[in-house]
Amino acid sequence: MRRFWTRLTSVLLVAGVAWSAHALGRPSTIRVSNPGVGAGNRPAVGGSAWSVVHLNSLLEQEFKPEGIGVDWTFLRGAGPAVNELYVNKLSDFSLLGDLPSIIGKASGLKTRILAAATQTNLYIAVPADSPIQRIEDLKGKKFAVFKGTCLQLAAARIFESRGLSERDVRNINMDNASMKAALVTKDVDAAIGLSDLLQLRDQGVARIIYTTKGDPRLTCNSTIIGSSDFIEKYPDITKRVVRTYVRGAKWLADREGAPTDVFRLWTRSGNPFSAFREDWQGQSIKAANSPLIDPYLLSRYKRSISDAKRYGLIRETFDVEPWVDRRFLDAVLKEEKLEGFWTPAPPSS
Repeated sequence: MRRFWTRLTSVLLVAGVAWSAHALGRPSTIRVSNPGVGAGNRPAVGGSAWSVVHLNSLLEQEFKPEGIGVDWTFLRGAGPAVNELYVNKLSDFSLLGDLPSIIGKASGLKTRILAAATQTNLYIAVPADSPIQRIEDLKGKKFAVFKGTCLQLAAARIFESRGLSERDVRNINMDNASMKAALVTKDVDAAIGLSDLLQLRDQGVARIIYTTKGDPRLTCNSTIIGSSDFIEKYPDITKRVVRTYVRGAKWLADREGAPTDVFRLWTRSGNPFSAFREDWQGQSIKAANSPLIDPYLLSRYKRSISDAKRYGLIRETFDVEPWVDRRFLDAVLKEEKLEGFWTPAPPSS
């Protein structure tokens, strides 16, 4: 009987916290979705300021005093799976790559861009003993790409820059884990992915034939987006989420000169320190993780919307400006005295 009353008391306390949050115009839980998982399906990733927010439990620390929970969902289905959560009203915020967020918006999902996220380097790998040396050699070959993600849009651009099209290769839809396994077993001739492909190279089972490093025109961009319904219902909570993200980006920027702690933190994703170190060598962590919605980001998304239509990935284009909600980021940067901390980047060609 004592155990029963103890359990009942716990249930009532939890219910009371949730009711109090609702009564005060606050959600009981903030639902955060992430496009991708770590090595071995771990619920953790690295490589961005958003991952710093997760790995350092910054949102949890921000909202714990009010009893507001934070529920992180990591999805092997990546961007398309995140869109499914938004469709079913099961996500409030996420980092999301350009193509899936554009497909979602073009399909009628009510989301808003709240801040810029990381610029991601991409790699194309082939089996270690493959005769393939160049992008041009992929014509007619089996090419693994995760369709519906930013990788698909980037691959189309890379092929086009070398005089090819998606029709010139045999595209095979695979998630990240399946793609890496297929490279090892040689069930595909090549694959496009992130810096975790460097680990396969270091293991002697793959070879990198191309990277977007040094050519940001062909890489992935991403943003922090939020559900329009949540933003309209809880603007103060939304502002605090954006503030927490900006603080995560500031923490990252402050360690640019000595990023060892950053790379160690990111290894909790299961991907090695050496891959993160090589991926970021010669690049500015601060600039690549700037939260600013600047001319660079806007030009990239305008181009991505146009390219998505041209490649047949969406039916109609739309204007990026009404999709952007700057009010929270602008207020946070002013209140945190970070106006001018990040330099706005010029438009991309």
